[in-house]
Amino acid sequence: MFKSAGSGGQTGGFPSVVHAIVLALWVLGGGHPAPAQSESAAAVLPEVIDARVTTTKQRARLILDLSGPTEFAIASLDAPNRIAVDVKVEGLRFAVPPDVAGSGMVSAYTIEMAEAGRARTLLTLAEPAQMQQAYVLDAVADQPARLVVDLILDTPEAFAARVTKDLAAAMANQGIAPQMASTDPGTHAPVPETRPLVVIDPGHGGIDNGASAPNGVKEKDIVLAFALQLQDVLVQSGRFDVALTREDDSFLRLEERVALARENKADIFISLHADSFQQKEIRGASVYTRDENATDVLDKVLAENENKTDIIAGFAMPEMTPAVVDILVDLMRRQMRRQSFLAAQAIIRQLEPSVTLRRFPVRQADFFVLQAPDVPSILVELGFLSNGNDIANLQKNDWRDRVVDALARGIADYFDGLDEPMVAQQSQ
Repeated sequence: MFKSAGSGGQTGGFPSVVHAIVLALWVLGGGHPAPAQSESAAAVLPEVIDARVTTTKQRARLILDLSGPTEFAIASLDAPNRIAVDVKVEGLRFAVPPDVAGSGMVSAYTIEMAEAGRARTLLTLAEPAQMQQAYVLDAVADQPARLVVDLILDTPEAFAARVTKDLAAAMANQGIAPQMASTDPGTHAPVPETRPLVVIDPGHGGIDNGASAPNGVKEKDIVLAFALQLQDVLVQSGRFDVALTREDDSFLRLEERVALARENKADIFISLHADSFQQKEIRGASVYTRDENATDVLDKVLAENENKTDIIAGFAMPEMTPAVVDILVDLMRRQMRRQSFLAAQAIIRQLEPSVTLRRFPVRQADFFVLQAPDVPSILVELGFLSNGNDIANLQKNDWRDRVVDALARGIADYFDGLDEPMVAQQSQ
């Protein structure tokens, strides 16, 4: 049943006015757009509808809501350390953007029209940073077009080198925009020698239809389509091995789904759902992890002939006492819940610019499929089949494309972030 399948800037020796001129030429020149940008600028430039920046100590995100897709360029500046994001737009629909949300890597930012046809966002850095990924999302449903720029920590030496390199590149190109690295899911990190195994679980199936919409659309069909497409995107990235608990209209018991992930030593288990609710106004995506205070149903997860010692097979010595085994199981379970929470955060961070989210989108509940004590597990609610807007979105190919790409980016970010504390220490 188991189915597998850069940026640019200035050195301290150049006056700021020189750097501004160089960067303006870089962005507005008639060069080729970056892979992440739209293939051609619109006849009439769009406007920036809204802007926001969120930050933590280890990462930051800029989102520009746009009236249409456009081209962009990103540059690193020093004295003081900043990231500049230039976009081709007609104008701004606001006077002052909201303050930075959170505290950490980005201490402040400004956005203004640098000249006709070009808006510049300047992100003031508290710590050296680099662009992790940047991409433009087309408008879909009730979501506008958006430019999303994610930053992660960098070392002072690497940041300084990037400033020098990118200024030289801008001057050498004489107004032709240098190609930016693609930021498709998974491409911002090297392909590992041993790929993580991602197990995707399309909920329900067979005799179990799950929720149903008034128009007859069934949850089991919606989530299977998402799962198959997500598998394709992750496999194409070259970074993951991917398997589905079902790839057709098959029925599996909940314990079978969990057992498949455990037996195959999955690195993460992701269950996809699209439920319904009595209150039809409830809508939006969310991600669940197991509730820390939920009733302990560990024994229900284990097969009938298993016991707690089997969980730590390969780590426990035969002579271990039951008390020691219980302690090890509890430690493992706590670690899996921590990793599940980090995965949920990474996925929500990528879903946030792409779709409507529920209030407090990282949630906890005692879903049976989240009970594996040795596999990080999350449940993704894509939306509600009891809400008209969500029903419409869940059946649109462009909306599904957008959500699948966001899920793939979130999964990649989760695995990238497992080593993040070590990177942060090295950067301090």
